Amino acid sequence: MNKVVNVSQATKISRELKNKGKSIVLAGGCFDLLHVGHIRFLKEAKKQGILFILLESDESIRKLKGKKRPIIPLEERVEILLSISYVDYVIPLKGIKNNNDYNELVSKVKPDFIAITKGDFAESLKEKQAKNVGAKIIETIRIKDKSSSKLTEIFRNYLK
Repeated sequence: MNKVVNVSQATKISRELKNKGKSIVLAGGCFDLLHVGHIRFLKEAKKQGILFILLESDESIRKLKGKKRPIIPLEERVEILLSISYVDYVIPLKGIKNNNDYNELVSKVKPDFIAITKGDFAESLKEKQAKNVGAKIIETIRIKDKSSSKLTEIFRNYLK
């Protein structure tokens, strides 16, 4: 079974799993330079049900984090995520341009839970999305000094 799915496939799979009594969890992110904070986040999210990862596109990451990012291209980030036992499905987010696109995606998949880390820059948006579909927010603790951006900075300084 293919675990890399588009939005329409994820919608169908979500509906089928919910009909079988399973809970659906959405967790989004860049997952560029995977670190222990990511792993703990995914582990906590997985405790609530079947875990779908919304994986940001390379273009989206460049807009968010700068032209030198991502360090790891989308296809490789997909492969890395699928090697983690907590991850059930990955939805690569190609063509997502604005918050309305995210809202539409969430309303189609209809998760039971949306996972976020404390201090998530999109927390209020995700809370609204959760409310609109009747989902609960799972908030995990952000691990200080554990971020892909911090790792990138360390590597760049090391390589100077």
